[in-house]
Amino acid sequence: MTGTGSSRRTFIAGAGAAAAAVGALPVVASTPAAAAITTAPAPNGRRVAVLGGGVAGLTAAHELAERGYAVTVYERRALGGKARSMDVPGSARGGRRPLPAEHGFRFIPGIYHNLPDTMQRIPFPGNPHGVWDNLVAPREMMFARAAGREDLRGPIPWPEHSPAELTPDELRRALTGILQSLLRLPLHETAYFVDRVLVFLTSCDERRTEVWERTPWWDFVRAAQMSHEYQRILAVGVTRNIVATKAEEASTRTVGTLGEAFVFNLLGRGADGPPDRILNLPTNEAWIDPWEAHLRSLGVEFRIGWTVREVQYGSGRVSGVAVEGPDGARQTVVADHYVSALPVEHARRTWSTALRAADPMLGRCDKLETDWMTGIQFYLTERAPLVHGHLNCIDSPWSLTAIQQAEHWPARNFPADYGDGTAVDCLSVDVSEWDKPGILYGKTAKQCTREEVAREVWAQLKASLNDTGKTLLSDSKLHSWFLDPGVDGLGTPHPTNQDELLIHPVGTFHNRPTAGTRIPNFFLSGDYVAVDIDLATMEGANASARAAVNCLLDRDASAAARCTVRPMYRAPEVESARRHDAWRYRLGLRNVFDLG
Repeated sequence: MTGTGSSRRTFIAGAGAAAAAVGALPVVASTPAAAAITTAPAPNGRRVAVLGGGVAGLTAAHELAERGYAVTVYERRALGGKARSMDVPGSARGGRRPLPAEHGFRFIPGIYHNLPDTMQRIPFPGNPHGVWDNLVAPREMMFARAAGREDLRGPIPWPEHSPAELTPDELRRALTGILQSLLRLPLHETAYFVDRVLVFLTSCDERRTEVWERTPWWDFVRAAQMSHEYQRILAVGVTRNIVATKAEEASTRTVGTLGEAFVFNLLGRGADGPPDRILNLPTNEAWIDPWEAHLRSLGVEFRIGWTVREVQYGSGRVSGVAVEGPDGARQTVVADHYVSALPVEHARRTWSTALRAADPMLGRCDKLETDWMTGIQFYLTERAPLVHGHLNCIDSPWSLTAIQQAEHWPARNFPADYGDGTAVDCLSVDVSEWDKPGILYGKTAKQCTREEVAREVWAQLKASLNDTGKTLLSDSKLHSWFLDPGVDGLGTPHPTNQDELLIHPVGTFHNRPTAGTRIPNFFLSGDYVAVDIDLATMEGANASARAAVNCLLDRDASAAARCTVRPMYRAPEVESARRHDAWRYRLGLRNVFDLG
């Protein structure tokens, strides 16, 4: 197997519009003594520097540009951030496209509302609803188990479980049916887990914030007393593989919020679409490149290869932002407003001491934690008969999840359109656990070299999928592999990851900042900002950017319409139970469904 580095295809659509908008930049001075570049003002006379070009930054730019602001986005690497796809260098032959790779496979479930709204406003040729029409729903999912144990496969969604009224009794029946038909756990374990779900669903906001936020999910579902399957699927599976944090540490409030949304989605309530949705093309083709083109047509400017070094503070405001250009020269960006849209681990390094002193909330962000969850792609010369959707290797030491992508890209003929014409599929795998020994070398993923990581992941996939007498994955059908280039230094004492993921240990919620700060022209967006969806998600990034723009509009006393920020769905039938629980909580009583 071989691995390669990264690149990003340049998307040129909309370049004409970009040239027309070049006058709408923030002022840039190369040194403090240099004369500022004179630029034309925006239609409303206001200029905004957006720091970071991931989902949060592009969303903020989108909303601001629609409201007449002149926006420039500063991005050190490539637009799209962790959501982007990329090319495998040197993989194209005979006029074909390079093989597509990614940080990790995209998953846009029906519980999202804000991100889909943005996608509908991004034009795409032939699509009446823009990029949103590029979402497709996989037909099924699978829990792949090792050591010869039966794999668990289920359709998505389960239309038979759609009660007309979501009373606690109907919820209990529906959830029991789903779990029993899909997971086949011991009946007493299913009954207990459903009771725990009902406890959370009917818990008031105070109990969630003050009690469940400080209770590990592992303890909440009493995983230590349950079977291996219960632990791997209902404790570890929904935390390590989806929320990318450890069940023993993960906040019940965070995990429960995700679970609540998916429960209602599965039962046909409060959803934008099916529970499982992916894009019908590589992410940049289906979404990021059309988004860039549309933003350019709105006048947004992009500065790719520019690294934010310091957000400077003076006279009660952000006075400028020190950036480093592609040539390594330091410059200062000056604008009317600044939106920090960098991931938290990068953003907090740019906040000067004076800026932090102006708003102590920024200092609390130092307590937020990140962890590794990184993708690797395996290109196959023959399609493997796995599953028509996502698979979760629940017994794999490195907590692997994966999806075969070619069948979900109907507009592309994989061997004819990509690579050298011999790779027919891409098995995209997310590695969620980087600190446990593997089965091949007995080393953690961080201790392995890139080559060893690829071989170890491949071995764990085969252990989960080839363990029942059928060879679903064969070495002879493996064309090549590609490991996210954001990971570096593997096999050395100091491995690094440029794209860590926010995790949610107990108490995390109380350290998340708001979109508006005490600095009048400085705003925060990113999945670490406190919004209704308490998760490291593209939906959280999108919602936080909308909240940041609304704060900016308020500070500017703008007459422009505020961004819509859709909250997570709350079933009306459950609200009376939540009100009852609020009364019980204030009296020091347990939730009515909490039997211990």
